[in-house]
Amino acid sequence: MTGTIVFSPLLPWVLVGIFAAIAVVGVVLAVWRGLAGWALRGLAAVVVIAALTGPSWRQEDRTPLTDIVILVEDRTASQRLSDRAEQTEEAAEALAARIAARPNTEVRRVTLADAPGDEGTRLMTALADALAEEPRARVAGMILLSDGRLHDLDQAPDLPAPLHLLLTGEPEDWDRRLIVRNAPAFAILDEEVTLTLRIEDAGDAPEAAQVPLNISIDGGEPQEFMVATGVDLELPLVLPHGGRNVIRFSTPEAEGELTARNNSAIVQMNGVRDRLRVLLVSGEPHAGGRTWRNLLKSDSSVDLVHFTILRPPAKQDGVPVSELSLIAFPTRELFMDKVDDFDLIIFDRYKRRGILPSIYLQNVADYVDRGGAVLVAAGPDFASADSLYRSPLNAILPAEPSTARVMEEAYRPTVTDLGRRHPVTSNLEAEWSGDWGRWMRHIDVDASGSDGEVVMSGVDDRPLLILDRVGEGRVALLASDHAWLWNRGYEGGGPQLELLRRLAHWMMKEPELEEEALTAEAEGQSMRIIRRTLDDSVGPLTIMRPDGEIEDLTLTETAPGVWTTDYTAPEIGLYRLAEGELESVIGIGPSAPREFEQTIADGELLEPTVEATRGGVRNLSDGIPSIRDVRPGRPASGRGWLGLTPRDAFETRDVRQVPLMPAWLVLLVASALILAGWLREGRR
Repeated sequence: MTGTIVFSPLLPWVLVGIFAAIAVVGVVLAVWRGLAGWALRGLAAVVVIAALTGPSWRQEDRTPLTDIVILVEDRTASQRLSDRAEQTEEAAEALAARIAARPNTEVRRVTLADAPGDEGTRLMTALADALAEEPRARVAGMILLSDGRLHDLDQAPDLPAPLHLLLTGEPEDWDRRLIVRNAPAFAILDEEVTLTLRIEDAGDAPEAAQVPLNISIDGGEPQEFMVATGVDLELPLVLPHGGRNVIRFSTPEAEGELTARNNSAIVQMNGVRDRLRVLLVSGEPHAGGRTWRNLLKSDSSVDLVHFTILRPPAKQDGVPVSELSLIAFPTRELFMDKVDDFDLIIFDRYKRRGILPSIYLQNVADYVDRGGAVLVAAGPDFASADSLYRSPLNAILPAEPSTARVMEEAYRPTVTDLGRRHPVTSNLEAEWSGDWGRWMRHIDVDASGSDGEVVMSGVDDRPLLILDRVGEGRVALLASDHAWLWNRGYEGGGPQLELLRRLAHWMMKEPELEEEALTAEAEGQSMRIIRRTLDDSVGPLTIMRPDGEIEDLTLTETAPGVWTTDYTAPEIGLYRLAEGELESVIGIGPSAPREFEQTIADGELLEPTVEATRGGVRNLSDGIPSIRDVRPGRPASGRGWLGLTPRDAFETRDVRQVPLMPAWLVLLVASALILAGWLREGRR
C-alpha cells in the first residue's frame, strides 16, 4: 500500500497561475497601503488557489512483479561445429538455474534454429521477437549464447536493459575457407575468362605455405594444383562447351579444422559464342535466296559471308563481268584455307558447274567429319545429273535423289511423329496460329539408306527435312526450295523463321536443341529435371546428393519427347544426375552456406550493441560467469560476472483517492479569513 498527493486542477494551469499572480499583486498593494488585514487576505487567496489545483490523497494497492531475463540459445548450423552444442546446452542450463534461484526473477529461454533458405543466423530478429512478447519495464537483462556470427545486425531492437554475449568455441579453433571473389555468369567460347579465388585460414591455423586445389568441370575427374593461402589467385579458364558449365573448386579437409563445408565452391557459367560464322552459297538468284540472307542477317550474333552465282562459266550472255560481281568468288580461300573458320555452310540450290572442284567439296565433307555443319536447301538441281549428291558430299548427305523426280504440286508440310519429339520441330505447330500455308515443290529423296532422322514430310509423306550426325559434325537436307512462301505469307504463311532458326542453331550444336539431353533448372532449393529424348520411354533418374546419398526418381512425359520431374533438394551443394548414359550436374545454392562463411567465434560484430547497454562479451571457455545486480547506468559486467538491472516493476490492483480540500471546507476557511481581515481593518 502506497500513498501520494496528486493534483487535478479545476482550471487550466495557466489560469491558476494568472489568479496566483493577481493575488500576489493584491497582497503587495495591501502591504504598501498599510492595511492591517493583508496577511489574512493573503491566506484566503492561498486557500482559494490551492483549492483550484484540486489536491487529492491517492492510495494504491500494488503487487510486485518479477524481473524477466531473456536467454537466447543459438542452435544454428555453425553452433553444431566441434563441441559448441554441448557448450551451449551446459551454459544454458547453468544460467537458467542461477537466474531462477534469484528472488523475484524469471527466465525466458528462446531457441534460435536455422532460418529457411540461406538467410544465416537471425539472432537479432529472435531477440526482437522475444522482447515484443514481454513488458519492457520488467526486462532486467538479455543473455546471448552464440558464436557471434549473425547476419541480421541491422534488425537490432532498442534494448531496455544490459545485453551480454557469451561466446562458444575454443581459443585453438581454426578453419580453412575457399572463396570465389570474381566469377562472371557468362563467358565466350574459345576465349579465356579469369576467375579470382582465395584460400583463407582463420583462427589458430597451422602454418601452410601451399595447399591442394582441385578443379573439376561438369563433375569430371578433378585436376589438382598447389596454391598459396591468404593471397588472391587469378585462374584463367576456357569453357569446354556452350550452355551451362558447372565448375567445382575444392580443397581437401585438413586435420583439426572446424568444418569442410566451406572448403568448396561451385561456379555455374554459361558458354556463349561470340559470333556465329556462316557461309551461304546460292547456286543462282531465286526468291528463296533473300529469305536465307534476311534470316541470317537479322541475328546480330551472325557473321554472314554470302555468294550468289549470277552466271555460270559456260553461259555467255554479253553482260560484262564487272556488272555481275563486286569481287571474284574466292573458292580456294574459302573451301581450302578457311573452311574450318565457319560454324555453318549452307548450299542453297547449288549444283555442280565446275566452279567448285571435287577436291573442294571433299574438303567440305572432311570439315563436317571434324565437327562442322552443312545445310543443303535443295531445288530442282538436286535431282539432276549435276546434283551435289553426285559429288564427294554424297558420303555425308542423309538422303539421295533416287528417282530424279521433282514434284510440282501443292502440299502442306507436316511434322512427323519423330519430329514432334525432336527439338528442331517439336511444338512447332504452336508457333503459328491456324493452318500452315502450302508449298509448291518437293524433291523426291530417299532417306532409308542412312541414319538420318526425318522430322518433316511433304507429298505423300515423303521425307522433306532430314537431319543426321556425321562424325563430329551435323548435316541437314531440306528437300524443297519453297520455304520462302511462308515468309511471304502465302495462304497465311507459317513458322518459317522459327524453323530455320532452330535448324541453324541445332547444326551449330546449341545445347538447348540437343535431342538427347539431361538438364535441370533450379530455383532456390527446388529443381525441375528435364530429360529430352527421341525414344518412347526413359529409365529411372538417379540423383547423387552432396553427402553421397543416392536417390532414384521416376520421370513423367509432359510433352512428346520431354520427360520431367520436380525435386526439392534437402541441402545445398553439387548434385549429380544420371539417366542411362547421360549425366549432368547442377549446383544448388552456394557450396558454403552463410552459416559457414565465417566459423571462428568472434564478438566483434555485436560489441558496439553490447557496450551501448554497458553489457559484456565473455568466452564460455573461461567458465560460466556469475550473476549480480547493478544499478541502471552502471557497468553491467566484470571479471567473471554479468550484471542484471532490477526493475522493481509492480501491478496496481486498487486505487483510492480522497480530496484534501473539499468545497465546503474551502468556502468556510476562505470566508473566515476574509471576514477576519475585514474586522481587523475595521477596528483599526
